[in-house]
Amino acid sequence: MQHIPVLTKEVITALSPSPNENFIDCTVGQGGHARLILERTAPNGKVLGIDLDPVQIVSAGILKANYTDRIILVNDSYTNVKEIIERNKFEFIDGILLDLGMSSRQLEGEQKGFSFQVDQGLDMRYNDETNYLTAEKIVNEWPEERLEQIIREYGEEKFSRKIAKNIVERRKQGRIKTTFELVEIIKDATPSAYWSRSAGRGSSIKSGHSKIHYATRTFQALRIAVNDELENVKKVLPDAVDVLKQNGRLVVISFHSLEDRIVKEFFKKAEKEKLIKILTKKPIIASSKELGENPRARSAKLRVAIKL
Repeated sequence: MQHIPVLTKEVITALSPSPNENFIDCTVGQGGHARLILERTAPNGKVLGIDLDPVQIVSAGILKANYTDRIILVNDSYTNVKEIIERNKFEFIDGILLDLGMSSRQLEGEQKGFSFQVDQGLDMRYNDETNYLTAEKIVNEWPEERLEQIIREYGEEKFSRKIAKNIVERRKQGRIKTTFELVEIIKDATPSAYWSRSAGRGSSIKSGHSKIHYATRTFQALRIAVNDELENVKKVLPDAVDVLKQNGRLVVISFHSLEDRIVKEFFKKAEKEKLIKILTKKPIIASSKELGENPRARSAKLRVAIKL
């Protein structure tokens, strides 16, 4: 599936790339945002693209055909951004983009168990070589109290206690190995008002103006726990500000309230310390037109700061 990057116009407006400027895309994915930046930074501007998922780096490699030495791709964690910059002698950084969302390919194309709509193994790792913790290990080996905690805190799931209890009871019968097994466990742990019996596995609940599948929050919690996502965001933000040039811009797109809260609180603290100026008092969200074309953008929130 072709991934459609979110908030593209807003990202470009926020970064404001000009000819010969250098940018870092900390989550380059399939290169959608990076391509737009490269188009505007010709003839000599460069993009350093980082992604923890090696398959994403391969996908973004298509940019080499048109931009050759102007695009540098690195398979690594953005938490190592300072080391990556030093290793690649990437200097004079005018802007950094941190898009914290997952691509359509990751959700639906990989055999990683990210999506509850496809029956796959419970993996959920972005990188198999550097991470040995899987969702299957968490579901089958972590104590009930810890399971409940991550589902409640990382998933913001109000039925976390019952879901954790059901997981522990179910694993006594044998190891829980697939996404569909877990979906059924979650369904059995939640009231019928949370799902439609007639709609089957793909049914949804309403939350505000969007529809959220009853397994969404638990799957989100597991993915965050497997990849230590929230701690990684906390680590990269001060490093990103540190490596920017004066007047360089930091643009962050988050996709759930936990990430957005971390970004918001960091921006406020850094502004008080006179390190940055916040350019978005409220996060920028997708237009109704974009939502019609790309429903995945519904939860995206963009925040922008400029380094002082």
